[in-house]
Amino acid sequence: MIDLRTGTKIWIAAGVTDMRRGFYGLSAQVQTVLNAQPYSGHVFVFRGRRGDRLS
Repeated sequence: MIDLRTGTKIWIAAGVTDMRRGFYGLSAQVQTVLNAQPYSGHVFVFRGRRGDRLS
């Protein structure tokens, strides 16, 4: 089980995300699309094309 602090937001990206981007590409997407800081302590969830994996 993952223990989250009080006030932690969970962001779920709608749509399909190219998971080949890796963590640096996904963190750049968090900054540009969501206008959020990837190292803020919040949780960002991305869905792959097949829909059977989350990252």
